[in-house]
Amino acid sequence: MLATQIEQDLRAAMKARDKRAVAALRMVLSRIKETRVSQGHSSDVTDEEVQTLISREAKRRTEAAEAFAAAGRDELAANEQAELIVLERYLPQQLSDDEIVAVINQTIATTGASSAADFGRVMGAVMSQVDQRADGKRVNALVREHLSG
Repeated sequence: MLATQIEQDLRAAMKARDKRAVAALRMVLSRIKETRVSQGHSSDVTDEEVQTLISREAKRRTEAAEAFAAAGRDELAANEQAELIVLERYLPQQLSDDEIVAVINQTIATTGASSAADFGRVMGAVMSQVDQRADGKRVNALVREHLSG
């Protein structure tokens, strides 16, 4: 299970005195425990739920790093980036723009979408296919580009 792997990696990071990895992994384990309690899990959460939690936290780290960088707080932005790198180890490999475009083209052909009015239908279908392997902002921009052009 992914949660068990994260616990083992936390112990290794603590032994290595890697403060940023420890902070990121503790946060993930905290979110896993919150999920267990809030959803009434009697056992461990699934790997898919853990990846969803990690994906959310990775997005938060990305947004925080951008905000810190824009405010000129480079040290804090670097810290967020370092934690993001730790989190990305547990996420599926991200799709390239070309791979996303291929899914978009296939979806447009399948759904018969032809204009920007079909955006929601195409976006929903593409996101269900790429799941956590692509950022929603990237997919959104590429879908808009293909439907408007």
